[in-house]
Amino acid sequence: MTNHPFVIAPFYKGWDVYQNHLIRALAPLSPEQLALSAGGDLRSIGMIATHIAAVRARWLYWVLKEGDEQLIAIGRWDRPGQPDRSASEIVHGLETTWNVIESALQRWTLADLEEILHDVDEETGEEETFTRQWVIWHLLEHDLHHGGELSFSLGMHGLPAINL
Repeated sequence: MTNHPFVIAPFYKGWDVYQNHLIRALAPLSPEQLALSAGGDLRSIGMIATHIAAVRARWLYWVLKEGDEQLIAIGRWDRPGQPDRSASEIVHGLETTWNVIESALQRWTLADLEEILHDVDEETGEEETFTRQWVIWHLLEHDLHHGGELSFSLGMHGLPAINL
């Protein structure tokens, strides 16, 4: 692939809009609303939102080597035994991780997408390799997948869903 000096941010335009939709949907929620779920053993609205922020934080900090140590704490939010987060905490986590994503997209070039990154699987202990492009795509698809789940859960409880 040819090395092009321009950054990749324009290719991901719209993700920022989706981020803002997530924030607007979550910011006004009470603790009781965050505890609502689609039913059964499914994650609550708050758990889905903290999972989005936590996954972003882990991939950004540990694999992409972006951001600072505050991402370590956010990366633990969806782990067993963690306290429930308020809407303002969740919004802060999403904004913090988004700022790191946005900064990186403004800096990375097409050539950077090909970089091979390494991580160790938490469950198996085996080394994994990814391209930066794959990690970015995974973060985006993860946001969209769980954002849809979040929107559905909000809507089924009569709360304003993510307005796309």
